[in-house]
Amino acid sequence: MQKPLISAMLIATLGMLTACGSDDGKNGEVGAAGKSGIDGAPGANGADGANGADGINGADGINGADGIDGANGSDGKDGADAGLMTAGLTRLATVPAGAEVTGAFITEEGDLFFNLQHPSDANEIPDADGVLLNKGTVGVLKGLNINKLPKNLISSPVPQTDKERQTVMSAYGEYQVVAQAGNTFGGAIPNGLGMIYDKNGTAAVSTAGWPDFNGFVSTGANEGYLFTNWESVPGGMSRLKLNKSNSGWMVDTSDVMMLDFGQWGTTANCFGSVSPWGTPLTSEEWGNFGDNTHQWDNANVSSSRRDVLKAYQDPTNANPNVVPNTYRLHYIVEIENPLGANPQPVKRYAMGRFEHENSIVMPDRKTVYLSQDDTDGVMFKFVADTAEDLSVGTLYGAKVTQDMGSTEPQTTGFDITWIELAHGNDTEIESWIAQYDAVEYHNDGDTSYLTDADAAAWAAGDANYPTVLNGGGKITAGQVMDNRIAFLESRKAAKAKGATAEWKKFEGIYVNQKRAQEAVEGVDLVANETVTNAYVYFAIADMDSGMVDNVGDIQLSARVKDCGGVYRMKLEAGYDVSRIEPVVMGSTYRSSLSGAERCDVNGLSQPDNVIVMDDGRILLGEDGFQENNTLWLYNPKVND
Repeated sequence: MQKPLISAMLIATLGMLTACGSDDGKNGEVGAAGKSGIDGAPGANGADGANGADGINGADGINGADGIDGANGSDGKDGADAGLMTAGLTRLATVPAGAEVTGAFITEEGDLFFNLQHPSDANEIPDADGVLLNKGTVGVLKGLNINKLPKNLISSPVPQTDKERQTVMSAYGEYQVVAQAGNTFGGAIPNGLGMIYDKNGTAAVSTAGWPDFNGFVSTGANEGYLFTNWESVPGGMSRLKLNKSNSGWMVDTSDVMMLDFGQWGTTANCFGSVSPWGTPLTSEEWGNFGDNTHQWDNANVSSSRRDVLKAYQDPTNANPNVVPNTYRLHYIVEIENPLGANPQPVKRYAMGRFEHENSIVMPDRKTVYLSQDDTDGVMFKFVADTAEDLSVGTLYGAKVTQDMGSTEPQTTGFDITWIELAHGNDTEIESWIAQYDAVEYHNDGDTSYLTDADAAAWAAGDANYPTVLNGGGKITAGQVMDNRIAFLESRKAAKAKGATAEWKKFEGIYVNQKRAQEAVEGVDLVANETVTNAYVYFAIADMDSGMVDNVGDIQLSARVKDCGGVYRMKLEAGYDVSRIEPVVMGSTYRSSLSGAERCDVNGLSQPDNVIVMDDGRILLGEDGFQENNTLWLYNPKVND
């Protein structure tokens, strides 16, 4: 509050009295207060006071009514990595979307060839060399000697970007395209690599262009011929002369060809191997009626595969009522004179007729193990009479006995008993096959081909067979049955004799020649290691059907059935085997989105090709469910 102001006159009067120096008088009465003066200017604001303490929270209000649900969002994708990497596995490479890993082959110098079978034609991002990987492709890992890879390896990542999904990703080396389906090499293969024409070469009957097995036969340092299967119905095989430089492997376009399989052709050339004496062995797989050959000549049963084989064998339809002879197909075919101007495919009938995935000859050059890629298939063994001659020998089927009380695929093994089917030779078997060249279609449900009843009668030694039907070559009633069924319907014969016919998708089967010979014969062949045990490895792509139906010789848990696994058989004296043991299995996880079981991206998904390296590690090529299939390297020693 402001104080009252004293008037100017009063101040002056008091001043004069003092100046005169007289005695002070009595104080006069206090005068009335003067009027208030004009207000002064406002003073500056004082500093802010401190904040007061927070008040106590009020009580929560009542929840409002729920709002209307929004529309469902679109489903998300499962995460790429569903689990930890299976111990011992290294993801060596992944292939483009849609492709299967085929044709894995290691040369003596450590070059690794492998193919991209049926990649998606929607792949539109080129690789580092500017090549689109949207058609069947034959290639090699450039700049890598796989035999020199260290024990401790890194894995290539699971593809994440569009470029990674549409090209080859490799942990080591760089994938180099050697050739692609349809290449003409400047007109040297006028119809195009992998394109199959009829026996007269006038019309295309298959343009799928699916490369499978590769086999390299050396002609000297850094050069040789690459043989490649083309898996279609009808099928084929190519031979390309290759030369290696610092830039990689290059095709000598003056020396390329599609092999001539003659009048009857070949079919679904799947995997294969190169014999110890240097001849490629190609495997004729699918394209028949499986175990239902009795339907092959049924006019009321349609089949595009039968029709296309007819177009190959009879391109002018000169004999419209004659059925293409299915007994001319589904064998192991040896390529004789592989380095000559005219390599000659020779069908090895004595090794049996079935859906051949692969055959592998042991170092004794007589014993051969063979896989049947079919539902309820059989494992076979062939022993030639003479080394390096696969035209004469004895065919066996495997009877397996599962470990007592064990069903878990990762821990369950089998003992093997070999059942002899028959001894045969190519010349005699071919004479039986020729009897079916003139079979005509039936409209009455009958058949000229061999049946399950024939197999049962043969196995029982019964000589009562149906009479010849329409020139079909059956034995007349009362005659003694020959052994044709063992070589023309090998699965039927093996099953009738008691062999196990329950395997599902029995795929590649392989041995390392050096390790096998050192272990069995004691010959020192493997560097930096003394090999005392060697194995024949094989893959099962899909453990389903007869393997998990709780019936018969094989009764496994279905836990990993769709993902498959790898087995091995220890070689014994004479290159025999008597035991199957599991090596590595695929693994599953349950999708959090769909609830479906899926193969873990960090484990096997339907292994197909199997290759054994000099140091005992194995390569596994997938034909599985992943967006990008994998070429795995696995070290079996992690479990030894």
